[in-house]
Amino acid sequence: MTIDGNLMADAPYLLYLHGINTPDHEKAWTDTLNEALPQVGYPDLTGIRVLAPRYGSLLRGESDGEGAELPARTVPKLAKAEARQARREFKYRTAALEQLAGRHTAGKAALWATLADNVALATPYFQEARTYLNDTGVRARVLSEILEALPESGRIVIVAHSLGSVIAADLLLRLPPALHVAGLVTFGSPLASTRFDVSDLRKSLRQPPANLGWWVNFWSASDPVTSMRGVSSVFPWLLDLRVETLARPAAAHSSAAYLGSPAVAVSIGFGLFGSQSTQVVKASSAVEVAPEFHQVVALLGLRYAHLIGNKLEEDERKRYFGALRQVQATTIDLLKDQAAKQRTGLPEMVARLDVDLSDTAHPVPAPLPVPPIEADDAALLLVQLAGYNLLDPFEIDVDDDVRREAMEDLTQELNLGPRFGAGVFDSLERAGRALPGSSRRNWLKWGAIGGGVMVLGLATGGLAFAPAAGVSGAAMITSALAAFGPGGMIGGLVTAGSLVSVGAGSVAVGVMSASTTPESVEALVKSQLAVVMLREEHRLDQEPTVWLQLTEMERRLTREIQRVEEFSDPGSPYLLGLGKKLQSVRAALDYMLDHGLIPWETAPETAAEAAQSALWRRTLTRRRTRAAD
Repeated sequence: MTIDGNLMADAPYLLYLHGINTPDHEKAWTDTLNEALPQVGYPDLTGIRVLAPRYGSLLRGESDGEGAELPARTVPKLAKAEARQARREFKYRTAALEQLAGRHTAGKAALWATLADNVALATPYFQEARTYLNDTGVRARVLSEILEALPESGRIVIVAHSLGSVIAADLLLRLPPALHVAGLVTFGSPLASTRFDVSDLRKSLRQPPANLGWWVNFWSASDPVTSMRGVSSVFPWLLDLRVETLARPAAAHSSAAYLGSPAVAVSIGFGLFGSQSTQVVKASSAVEVAPEFHQVVALLGLRYAHLIGNKLEEDERKRYFGALRQVQATTIDLLKDQAAKQRTGLPEMVARLDVDLSDTAHPVPAPLPVPPIEADDAALLLVQLAGYNLLDPFEIDVDDDVRREAMEDLTQELNLGPRFGAGVFDSLERAGRALPGSSRRNWLKWGAIGGGVMVLGLATGGLAFAPAAGVSGAAMITSALAAFGPGGMIGGLVTAGSLVSVGAGSVAVGVMSASTTPESVEALVKSQLAVVMLREEHRLDQEPTVWLQLTEMERRLTREIQRVEEFSDPGSPYLLGLGKKLQSVRAALDYMLDHGLIPWETAPETAAEAAQSALWRRTLTRRRTRAAD
C-alpha cells in the first residue's frame, strides 16, 4: 500500500507491521500518525512510500503453511573488530535519538504481569499469537509475504505494534542485504516475555544487527501486553521509553494510543526525515590543537564537577563552586606548566578554563562538552570519575542521586546515552554489595595504596614514555600518568585509573604494604569489579587485567598470611588487616567466577601449574558445578 501524493525518492520506505485482530488497521494507524507528525514539527506521510502487508488471514489459519520454509538469514555476522566499530556507531545513533525522544526507562516487571502473559496466551483472543509462535509453516509464510512486499535495496523505517514487533525482530536478519533499516520503532511489544523468544531471538540478536540504524521501543504501565517493562530487559542495546496510555487495558494497548504520543511521532519522524534539532549535531573534534589524553581526563573531571555543582541548592552550590574554583585553577596551572615543558600548544578548550584566583569576582569558566569517547575507553574513565573525589582535598558530601543525574548528563554529551551513565553507578553499587563490609561511599585515592604509585613507576621504567598514536585503554592511562605525574585532580584520576588497569604485580605490592588500609584495598577492588560489571552490562570486550591483578593479590596475601600467622597472635592488627584485604579480593574473584566473567585465556598452561593453584582448583570446581546445574 502506498499513500497517494508525490513520492519522495530519497526518503526511506515506511513498513508497518500490525498485531493481532486488527481489521481496518491501515486507515486507523495512518490517520493517527498523519495527525501526530505535524504536531511535533515533521511533515505528514504524504509522499512517503508506505508498505503495510496484511497477514492476519495466515495467523487465523485461513491459509495452510504446511511445507513452507523459513527465509534464510541474509545479514552476516561481523568480524570482532568490525562488530566493535558497528556497536560503537549504533550507540552514537541511539544517543542522538534519545536526546530527541526522551530518557531511557526500562521498567521492572511485576510477578503478576508475567503470570498474566501466560494466562492471556491461553485465551482465544491470542490464538493468532500462539499460531505464529508454534506453527513454523505459518511463521514462514508470514515472513515470506512481508519480504515479497519489500524493495531489494534502499532504506526503510519499520514501525511495529504488539505481535508485529515480534515479527519485526524475527525479520531483521532476513532482509535483503542491500536494504538498510534506518530505524525500528516498536510499541506494545510482548518481547520481554520468555514466551515470545521464537527460534532463540534473544541469542541471535545478542548484538545489534549490522543492517539496523537504531531501535526504540515504547511501553506503557497500563498495557498488560508489555509486562510493565520495556524490551531492553531482553535486548539491552536498544532504547526503551515509557509513555502514558489510557488506563483501560484494551485502549492502553491499541496502536492509536501509542502513535498519538509525541515521543513516538518524534522517533518515526526522525527516522523518515532526520533530525530537526541542532542539539543532535555531533560535536566536531577539529580544534586548533587537539587535546592529549591526560588533558581530556582533566576536561572530563572538570565538566563532571560543573554538572554536579549546577544541580545543587543555592547554599551548597556556593560552597561547592568555591572549592571547585581552587581545584580548577590548580589543575589548569599544572596543565599549562606541562604543555610549556613539552613545548606543545595548549588547546583552546583547556586554556579558556583558566581562573584568576586574585579576582574573587572572576567567574569559574565551565568546560565545554568533551568530544565523544569510545565506550571501551569510557568504561574505565567514568568509573574513575564516579569513584574519585573531584574536589580533593576538599570534601563535600553530595547526594548520590545528584551525582548520578550529572553522570547521565555527561554520558549523553559523550554520545553514549544516559543509560551508560546510570550503569556506572549501578555497577559501583553492585560491586559494593558483592564485597564484605562495603561502605556507602569509599573514594579511591592515589595515595591510599601505600607504595603502589612508587612501585608502579619502578615496574614500568619510571613511566618514561610518551603517549603514542593509537594507544588505548591501560597503555593510554599509563602514558597520561607519565606525562603529568600523580598530583592534583588529573594526577589523582589517572593514577587511580592506573591502579585499576595497569601492572598486576606492582599494584599487588602496594596492596601488601602495611600503610595500605583494608578500606583502601576495598575501594580499589570495588572500582576494578565495577569496571568489569559495566563492560559486561554494555557487552564490551573484557580485558584480563583486572582478573590478573586480583589473582596476584590473592596469591600474595595468602602467602603473607601463612607466613605471619604461624608466630603472630590471632588478634594481631596486621594479620587481621591482611585477612580483611583477602576477603575483599576473594569476594570479587568469586563474583567473576559465578557470573562467567573470567578470561579463560589466562588459565595455567600446564596441569602441574593448575594443581599448585588453589584459585584455579576453586575456579574449575565452580565451573563444573555451574555446568551440572
